[in-house]
Amino acid sequence: MFQSFTGSSRRPRQVNLSNRSTNPFSAHPSGRHHPPTGPGPQATLALAQQERLQRQLDRERLNASRTLQRTWRGYRARKATKNVWREEWDTVERNRAADDISATDTWVATPRPYSHPTDCLSQLGKLLRFIRIRDKDDWARLSYFARSFQMALEEALVLQPDAEWTLTLSRFGGVVLEFISAAPSTISSMSLVNDLLQLVTFLTVLIPRQMTRQARQYYSALATMTLSLQTSSVNFSQIRGAVVKSVLALLQPITSETLDAYEWFGRVYLTVPSLQVHLGGIDDLATGVNYKLLASAIDSHILPSVDSFLQPKDLEKRLCLLSYFIFFHRHALGGGVVKQAPETLFVRVVSNLLSPAAVDVSRRLAVEEQTQSGLTPLPPFIRNQLLSLVDQHSITHLLTQAESGRSAASGTSQPPLQASDDAKALSAYALTLLRVFPKRGDEIRMWLYLGSAMEFGEDGKSTKGRLPAIKYFWNASQSTNVFRNIVQNSRDALAMIRPPSMRNSLGGKGAELQSRDHDQEWTIILLFLELYTFLLKVLDDEEFFSAAPSLGRTTNFNNASWTQESALPLGDVKNLTIFLKNLAFTLYWNAADLTTPTPNVEATDPSGIRNYFSTGFTKLEPVPSSLKSKSSTLVGVTGIPLDYFKGLVTGLLRMVHERDSRRKFLPDGHWLMVDRFDMEGFIPTVVAEEENRHQLQDDDDDEDEEDNGELSNDDMMDDGYAQAPGLIGTGRAQQLRRIEELRRRQQQVARRKELEAVAPRLEILRNMPFFIPFPTRVQIFREFILRDQVHRRRGYIDPDTWRLSIAQGGIGMADDGRPVGHDILSKHHANIRRESLFQDAYEQFYELGDGLKEPIQISFIDKFGTPEAGIDGGGVTKEFLTSVINDAFNPSNGSGLFIENDQHLLYPNPTIIEQRKVELRRAGVSERSGLWNSEIKDILRRYEFLGRIIGKCLYEGILVDVSFAGFFLLKWALTGGTSSARKESSYRANLNDVRDLDESLYQGLLQLKNYPGDVEDFALNFTVTDTVALPTIAPDGTTHITTESITKDLKPSGSEIPVTNQNRLVYISYIARHRLQAQPYLQTNAFLQGLGTIISPSWLSMFNQSELQTLVGGDAGEIDVADLRRNTVYSGVYVIGDDNQEHPTIKLFWEVLQGMTNAERAKLLKFVTSTPRAPLLGFSHLNPPFSIRDSSADEERLPSTSTCANLLKLPRYSRRETLREKLMYAINSGAGFDLS
Repeated sequence: MFQSFTGSSRRPRQVNLSNRSTNPFSAHPSGRHHPPTGPGPQATLALAQQERLQRQLDRERLNASRTLQRTWRGYRARKATKNVWREEWDTVERNRAADDISATDTWVATPRPYSHPTDCLSQLGKLLRFIRIRDKDDWARLSYFARSFQMALEEALVLQPDAEWTLTLSRFGGVVLEFISAAPSTISSMSLVNDLLQLVTFLTVLIPRQMTRQARQYYSALATMTLSLQTSSVNFSQIRGAVVKSVLALLQPITSETLDAYEWFGRVYLTVPSLQVHLGGIDDLATGVNYKLLASAIDSHILPSVDSFLQPKDLEKRLCLLSYFIFFHRHALGGGVVKQAPETLFVRVVSNLLSPAAVDVSRRLAVEEQTQSGLTPLPPFIRNQLLSLVDQHSITHLLTQAESGRSAASGTSQPPLQASDDAKALSAYALTLLRVFPKRGDEIRMWLYLGSAMEFGEDGKSTKGRLPAIKYFWNASQSTNVFRNIVQNSRDALAMIRPPSMRNSLGGKGAELQSRDHDQEWTIILLFLELYTFLLKVLDDEEFFSAAPSLGRTTNFNNASWTQESALPLGDVKNLTIFLKNLAFTLYWNAADLTTPTPNVEATDPSGIRNYFSTGFTKLEPVPSSLKSKSSTLVGVTGIPLDYFKGLVTGLLRMVHERDSRRKFLPDGHWLMVDRFDMEGFIPTVVAEEENRHQLQDDDDDEDEEDNGELSNDDMMDDGYAQAPGLIGTGRAQQLRRIEELRRRQQQVARRKELEAVAPRLEILRNMPFFIPFPTRVQIFREFILRDQVHRRRGYIDPDTWRLSIAQGGIGMADDGRPVGHDILSKHHANIRRESLFQDAYEQFYELGDGLKEPIQISFIDKFGTPEAGIDGGGVTKEFLTSVINDAFNPSNGSGLFIENDQHLLYPNPTIIEQRKVELRRAGVSERSGLWNSEIKDILRRYEFLGRIIGKCLYEGILVDVSFAGFFLLKWALTGGTSSARKESSYRANLNDVRDLDESLYQGLLQLKNYPGDVEDFALNFTVTDTVALPTIAPDGTTHITTESITKDLKPSGSEIPVTNQNRLVYISYIARHRLQAQPYLQTNAFLQGLGTIISPSWLSMFNQSELQTLVGGDAGEIDVADLRRNTVYSGVYVIGDDNQEHPTIKLFWEVLQGMTNAERAKLLKFVTSTPRAPLLGFSHLNPPFSIRDSSADEERLPSTSTCANLLKLPRYSRRETLREKLMYAINSGAGFDLS
C-alpha cells in the first residue's frame, strides 16, 4: 500500500523552502465562517476538524434548548397547578364566608374560624403548596389564615395535634419564619407583620418542641425584624411588644430542647448590636429571660463549639452577647441595688467570653473617641456593662459561694487531691479582669485579697471560720498535679510546663480534656502568685514571721489584722520557694527548649492561658507584616508569654529571698541549686557565655551607645517612672514613631532570646544569683572585670604598661599635630585640689565617660597651689577615690547629694531636684528654658559621676568605707535582670523598704494598716505632700531654713478619693512607691546609669543588697588574722631574710593583733586601708597589698600610715606593752599620713 516503505522506522527529514507553515491547523483562520482554502492534505485535515467542532456545538445547543424548554414547562406547569390550588383555596374560603364577593382583599379582611380541625388542616396543606413570598396577595392570604387558624384552635381547646398535624404545623412554622424574615424588605403593612408575629408566638405555644428545632431560623427572623424597628414609627409600640413576646415565647416552655432554644437565642438574637436602641429598652426582655438557663446554654452549648462565632476575629458578636448576659444577670439581682456575690457559673461564662477579646477590650476601653489609627471606642452600653464587673463588693465576695477545699481551721496540713472546679473558674475570672482592666489592677488585687471563703466542719453544715482568699488559692494550688510534681522533682518542671499533648499519647477528647485541666491548674497557680506578690508588698516582717501554723481562720478573728491572717505559715513558704526555685530554674536553664515556636497556638486555643496576659507592649494600630512580632512563646502552659511568666515567678522568688536575707528563716543551703551544675567548670563556662554575649552585642554597639549615652533632656525633665512620655506630631508621625519603637523592642527581645539560648548560666546568675554560692559569684565578678580589662586595654592590664603602650602605640596624629596617644593620656590625668576634691574630679573626669575604666593619674595640689611630691603608682589613685567618696557622700559637706537615715545609711536626696526647681522659680527662671535645663542637668550629671566613681572602685577592687541604705542597694541589684526595662530598675517598692528610708513614716503607715476603726476619721486622700527645705540668707547674713510644701496626686483625681478601710492598702503601696521610687527617680536613674557605665548592670544583678554592700566596703565579719599575716608584705628592716624569720617587732605586732577584739582589729584595718572591713575573698585580693615598713627606732613615736598604699609605718618597738599602747593610741586618735 505504501510504496515508499523502506523498512526503516526513522522519520525522514522534512526540508521546507516555500516559507509556508507546515502546521495543517494554521492553513485557515480560526473562525468557523471561513472554511480553509487551498490544496493539499493540510487544508483537508483542518476542514474535517472544523466540521467536527461544528457538530459538537450543534449538539450542545440542542441539549441546552431542551433543558430550557423542560425548565420552562415545569415552571409553567407548577405555576398553573399552584394557581389551581390557589383558586380552590380561595373558593373554599369564599364559600365559608357565604358571601359572593370576588375581591380578594375584601373577603380576607373578615376571618372566620373553621368548623372542624380537619378542614383547617386541609386548607393549611393547600396553602403550603402554593404560597410565595413574592406574591403580595399571598401575604394577605397568610394573614387571613393566621387569624382564622388561631380562632379555630383556640375554640378547640381539647385539640391534641397528632403526627400529621405536628409535621404540617412544623412546616407551617418554617414558612411563617421565612415570611417574617422577608417582611421588612417586602411589605409596608405593619398589621400583616403583627399578625405573623402573633401567629409564630401561637405556634410556639402549640408545638414548642418542633419550633425549638427551628430555633436558629426562629431567632434569625426575629433579629431581622428587630433591626427594622424604628422608635419613631406610629405602630412601634405594638410591633415591639409582639417582637418581645415572640422572642420570649420559645424560652418559656421547659422541655428537653429548652437549652437549645437558649443556645440559638444567645447565638443569633443576643449578637444583634444595640438591642436596647432598636427595642427602646430591654428591661422587659430581661425579665422574661432565665439568665441561669442562658448561662448553662452558653457554657455547655456555645463555648465548646468550634464554629465561626467563637473565632477571635468576630469580637463584636462576642461582646454583644457578653454585655447582654451581664445586663440580664444584674437585672435578675435587682439592677445592681442588691449586693450579691456572682455565682460560679456566671464567672465561668464571663471569663470564657471575655478572655479572647481582652486585648481589644482593654485598648478600646482606654479611648473615648475614634483615633486616627482606626481604634474605635466601645459602644456605651457594652462599656457600662463591662465596667460594672469591676465592683468591689462582687469581687471581694467572689469566694462566698466557693467551697474551701479543706478544713484548714482544724489544722489539717494535707491539701485535697484535686483542685475544685470553683477555684478554677474563679481564678480564670479574676485573671481576666486583671488583664482587661490593667489600670485598676491594684484595686482588683486588693479586693480579691480582702475576700474569704467559709470553712465548714466535718458535717458539711457548721462553719468554722473564714479562710482568706490567698490561703484559699494556696490550698487549691497545692492540690494541683502541676504544683506537686514540680515540688517533688525539679527535673519534672519542664514536663509540667510543656502541654500535655507533648507528654503523652492520648488522642481526641482525652488529650483535649487533659490539656484543659492542665491549663486550669496553671490558672490557679498564676492567680495565687499574683495575690501573694501583692500581699508581700504590704506585709511587714513582723506579720510575715508571726503567721499562724494553721491555714484556717477561726471565728474569733478580731485579734489580728487581715494581712497577718492572710500570711502563709513559714513551712508553707518553704514549700512555695521550692516550687518557685524548681520552676524558675527550668524557665532559664531550658530556655532554648521552651522558646521553640508552637504551630498556630492562638488559632487552636483562643481561650488558653496566653490570653490572660500581654507581653507588656500593646500595639495601638496595625503594623506592617514585616514588623509583626516573631518572638517565641512558651511551649507549654498553652502559650503563655515567656517574659510575663518569668517576671512573675522570678519577682516573687526574689521577694521571698529578700525576707530571708533580712531575717533568716530558711535552712542553710536552701537557696542553692549547685546539684544542677557542674561546679568544677562552672566559672570558665560562665565566662565563656559572657564572651558569647559580647559577640551578640557587637552588631548593636551604635544602639547601645545611644541608649547608654549622656542623659537626654527628657530624662532631665520628665519623671520617667510615673508614665511613658507621650507622642507628639501628626498621626503619620506618631505611627512612624510607634513602628520604630516596635522595631526596637523586637530587636531587644530577639537579642535576649538568643542570649538565653547561648548563656543559660549567665541568665540564672542575673536573675536568681542566690542559686550559686556567694564566693563563686565574687570570683566570677572579678573574672568578668579581668576579661573586660584585657579587652579594653589590649592585654596591657598594668597601668604603667598600658600608658607606655598608648604613648608608643602609633595610634595616629590629632588635628593639632599632637599624637593621639598623648591626648588620651592627658585626659586620664588630673590636678586635684585637696580643698575641692569632688568638684575638681567632676570637672576633669566627667567627660571621660566609660574611659574612667582605664588607669588614671592624679596630682594633688596643696592649699598653696603647689603639686605634692610623689609618683602615682596606684596608691595615689586609691587615695583620690576614697577621698572623693568621703567628700561627696558626707551628708554634712553642703552638697546635699546624699542624705542618711536613722541608721546612718546613705541614699540619694529625694528633694534636691524639687529644691533646685523652687530656687529657680524664685529667681524668675522660666521652666524648660535653657538655664532651667542646664541647672537640673548639672545635678543629675553629678549623680551620674558619683555612680562612675563607685563603679571605678568596684572595677579596681578598692574597698571604701561608705554604707548605703538597703532599698537603694536593691535598685543596683535589680538593674541587670532580663525583665528590667531600658535605663530603668525593675525594683518595686514595698512597705518594709520604707523602714530603711524613714522609721517614723514606716510606723505611721503600719498603724494606718492595722487601725481597727474607721480610717476615714483621719481625712486622708490619695495625695502626698513633699516638703522642700530651702536655705534663706537673712539681711544680717545669717542663714535660715524655710520649707515649702508641694502636694501631688498619687493617682488621677487623687484629691477627690478618700482613703477608706477598703482601699488603705492601695494607699499605703502608693505612698511607698512615691517615696521610694517616684520621688528619687531621676537621681537614682542618673546614679545607676553612671554606675552601669563602669560596671555592667548584669554583673551587679548577681548580688543582693547585702552582698553589694560587702562588695563595696568589704566583709563585715570576723577579721582573719592568720589570713592577713600570710598576705602581708614587709619592707625596710622588716624584710624577712634568708633565715625565714620575722623581725622581733613584727612578731610582737602579730601577738598584739591576735589579742585584740574584732572591733579593735577593724579600727586598725581602717587606720591602714581606710576601710574597716576585710576583702571579700580574703586579704590576698587586697589592692594594694597590706604592707608594714619600719619608720624609725624612736619608741616614743606613734605608728603612722599611707592609706593610699595600705602601708603601716611601724617604729621598731622592743616591748609588747609599748607597741600595743602606741598602736591603740594611733588607731583611736586617727593619726595618719601627717605623722609619718
